[in-house]
Amino acid sequence: MESIWNLGINVNLFFQNLGSGLKTPMEIFSFFGTEYFFLLLLPALFWCVEAGLGLRIAIILLLSTSVNDALKMAFHGPRPYWYSPQVIGYASETSFGVPSGHAQIAAGVWGMLAARIRKSWAWVVAILVVLMIGISRLYLGVHFLHDVLLGWLIGALLLWLVLRFWKPVAAWAKKMSLGGQILAAFISSLGIILISLIPFLWLKTTNWQPPQAWASFATQAISMSGALTTAGTFFGLLTGLAWFNRQGGFSTEGPVWKRILRFLLGAIGVLVFYVGLDVLFGLIAPDADALLPYILRYIRYVLVGAWVSAGAPWLFVKLKLAGKAA
Repeated sequence: MESIWNLGINVNLFFQNLGSGLKTPMEIFSFFGTEYFFLLLLPALFWCVEAGLGLRIAIILLLSTSVNDALKMAFHGPRPYWYSPQVIGYASETSFGVPSGHAQIAAGVWGMLAARIRKSWAWVVAILVVLMIGISRLYLGVHFLHDVLLGWLIGALLLWLVLRFWKPVAAWAKKMSLGGQILAAFISSLGIILISLIPFLWLKTTNWQPPQAWASFATQAISMSGALTTAGTFFGLLTGLAWFNRQGGFSTEGPVWKRILRFLLGAIGVLVFYVGLDVLFGLIAPDADALLPYILRYIRYVLVGAWVSAGAPWLFVKLKLAGKAA
């Protein structure tokens, strides 16, 4: 692998030698592939534009994230700035490098947006954004070229799978009872945990040792936090959706001022669960990589997901900021 890493370093240096003035633009493009950006985009789409589109974005995002977390630990490859002192790490990352999560998730999410809009200009924009996100990760020194290429490939494959099987899976789920839907969502969330648990346990039980040069970075990369985040959000989102659809759902239609109020009110709730519970649970169980903190993380993200799909929409209807679904 060292020959591939050494070749990749040359690509990183090529982009970094274009000048430090590109740092801010590249950070902006990189932001469009981050968890924080999607925390803004997903609720905005679900609450204010089209709930169906928001749900599709959520599923491709969570599916891609879960696969990426598992593959990162399975491959346990370094990042360029871990491996070579020649590369400047313009960003700091705590997970393994391959495949690139930004590239993979961007391909899925931006591709889903373009597929939903069904316009040629949307595909052009999506491809350009995905391309620039990948290049930004090379410039920032956090990914090798093969990390980005593999991320794009996996992201595109997952996008195709979601588009191909969305209708039959949705039709199957609609035939289930509420209890059946909740059970299926919970089992699926356990599956998300399992696919990361396998490489996690392998790294732990085999006492795998990374090269000394990047051992300090690799130690913190062996974690189940990402898988529990994704699994909890997935379970909460689908459970909340299953329950609220039986209450009549809600419509995203309405004047702009109501849509803005929905987003602001809903965002406050997200902050309460995302930030407030993070602080509270951190006081209860400060050790991030232990059983109790893992359980609390799962619960925290179940509540975040349920708030997005059910808690906030229920409140919108009660406050007459949204009507029932037609």
